[in-house]
Amino acid sequence: MKVKKYVAPTMPEAMSIVRKELGPDAVILNSKEIQEGGFLGFFKKRKIEVVAALDKNPMPEKAKKHAAVAPRKIIKESAAQPDKSSADILDEIKYLKKIMQQQVDNKEYEFDVDYQVVFQHLVDQEVDDELAERIIKEVIENPSYPSSSGSEIIKAVRSEIEVQLSKLSFNGITYDKRIVQFVGPTGVGKTTTLAKVAAHSMLKDKKKVAFITMDTYRIAAIEQLKTYAKILDVPVEVAYSIEEYKEKVDQFKDYDLILVDTAGRNFRDEKYVKELQENINISDNVETFLVLALTAKPNDIVDIYNSFYHIPINEVIFTKADETRQYGSILNIALTKQVGVAYLTNGQDVPDDLIQPTPEKISNYIVGEFIDA
Repeated sequence: MKVKKYVAPTMPEAMSIVRKELGPDAVILNSKEIQEGGFLGFFKKRKIEVVAALDKNPMPEKAKKHAAVAPRKIIKESAAQPDKSSADILDEIKYLKKIMQQQVDNKEYEFDVDYQVVFQHLVDQEVDDELAERIIKEVIENPSYPSSSGSEIIKAVRSEIEVQLSKLSFNGITYDKRIVQFVGPTGVGKTTTLAKVAAHSMLKDKKKVAFITMDTYRIAAIEQLKTYAKILDVPVEVAYSIEEYKEKVDQFKDYDLILVDTAGRNFRDEKYVKELQENINISDNVETFLVLALTAKPNDIVDIYNSFYHIPINEVIFTKADETRQYGSILNIALTKQVGVAYLTNGQDVPDDLIQPTPEKISNYIVGEFIDA
């Protein structure tokens, strides 16, 4: 058994070095992003560290073909563990081989190494394993995609992502509905996002906008919205009950757009979610945007979305795009839940830092850096 660590500027380069030194039978045990070089802690460069191994006693041919795909969840979990001794790594390899042999007969698809590199990039971007596999499978089975080289495969995957996303809506505010409420858990940036949308509607579309806040659980949230309202010169009202909410909506009947800031509370509280449902039921003229933070764990983001099943979500908004390098949750929600993306936000500045997404832009977030590399 030969175990070796490699460092390269990008994942494709690291995989190329592994293939060159260890051959096609090498197993990737761990991969992670590191910072290297620099001066006094500054100007460090981002690189990829890969730990690979080669078993001198090769696996059966059928298992070897599937080895790159079958154990991916186990490998991902091991990446979060601290450094291990050589003995521990060897034990882990034996365990992985056992898992491979148990699972390989259940796999219906195998990837060549060039496809596996792109698949691993999608997983590193926190795209759900099954979704990433489905995307790669679509590319392999579609004869219209050229696949004679690694770069062509990457571009084909990018195109396939765009095709799947193009079936969804990316409308944002359309003014078909006068009332737009922003829902989501605490700390995702609902209030700031609401202010950005308001500024966009006023400055670009010349709309008359008003604010209503139902976030009466946090005094700071009310004050924050009032500050934005003062800067933008729009009226703002606080509603402490559903009855007051109805009154405030009627009060703003002459406005083109009413943006509603809801309370950011525990999304697992069904009572809170049902209260939001009551807000929607007051009128057919309401649409709802679910605000999610890209910095949250992918599984938590899915759980949050599922917790709002009482509410018809028109589109989602992803915030904090500037605070992460992993954008897979956009695909996880959009493609598995079949819901469009209204906006992305990438900073705190109002009215700036609001992005109107397209399938091409999202695909570029996921694959663009990989192509450039």
